Amino acid sequence: MYAQLVDTGVDKVRDASELQGLEQQFQKRIDDGVRVEPKDWMPDAYRRTLVRQMSQHAHSEVVGMLPEGNWITRAPTLKRKAILMAKVQDEAGHGLYLYSAAETLGVSRDDMVADLHSGKAKYSSIFNYPTLSWADIGMIGWLVDGAAIINQIPLCRCSYGPYARAMVRVCKEESFHQRQGYDLLIQMCRHGTQEQKDMAQDALNRWWWPALMMFGPSDSDSTNSEQSMKWRIKLFSNDELRQKMVDQTVPQADYLGLTIPDPDLKWNAKRGHYDFGDIDWSEFWAVIKGNGPCNRERLQARVDAHENGNWVREAFAAHAAKQQASKQVA
Repeated sequence: MYAQLVDTGVDKVRDASELQGLEQQFQKRIDDGVRVEPKDWMPDAYRRTLVRQMSQHAHSEVVGMLPEGNWITRAPTLKRKAILMAKVQDEAGHGLYLYSAAETLGVSRDDMVADLHSGKAKYSSIFNYPTLSWADIGMIGWLVDGAAIINQIPLCRCSYGPYARAMVRVCKEESFHQRQGYDLLIQMCRHGTQEQKDMAQDALNRWWWPALMMFGPSDSDSTNSEQSMKWRIKLFSNDELRQKMVDQTVPQADYLGLTIPDPDLKWNAKRGHYDFGDIDWSEFWAVIKGNGPCNRERLQARVDAHENGNWVREAFAAHAAKQQASKQVA
């Protein structure tokens, strides 16, 4: 509506005043806990932030199928194979929910996928690490999905309706994923051989720090958190969520008989939380910039899958065009 107004000095003042009023009304609505729906007015920056976050979230779900997918054929039992197949299918569904939610903001799925394949859009850094043993499958379920749950449960109460509603089912399924991962580790650590427990400890040593990096940079270095919290797209800061992850996970590791690979980890009775060591943020930023162990492999796998499935999309488009032509003739 603003682009249609005459570009004069008076109109600029009026536009700015009107826009400021709308933004104030929008923020009051957020503060009052009223959800924003697709047809509601929203600031362009709010829309852009949501598109960025939801598309990256969707990309993460889809790329996240890859580290575990290559273990389906190597699962040790039929039960574990069925569980892992169901989990990988769930992740694909989560991606579809989130792409659909993002589309309500006027962005096309084709554009989002193109941004992923070109490297313009990012996905969670955790999925650029390799799965070297069967214990990694349990560690992903326990740590990675555990971190995802901590990060995503508050999103069920976020200010944008379609995103919040999509996350309800996602979180229920992620809870199952976390439990299956921990169950796998219980079998290996408490009922398995010493070799299996050593395998789990090795996996924990490799996944612990990348899992803590999943929550994003420290609050002092995060450029988006403060505004996202003001808009209630996020309800907690990166560091708050990370602390919750540590507090929740340490007792679980103790039950497994595993050692957290952090010599600075200790209980702080005064704070009522665990203190933990400094994160190597240089590793995090290197992975984000495309220099992680599996960045190129993961992205190429998604590009290849998209190109190999092009004939299916073309067939659907041709069928839809034929159906539309038949209706017009009738």
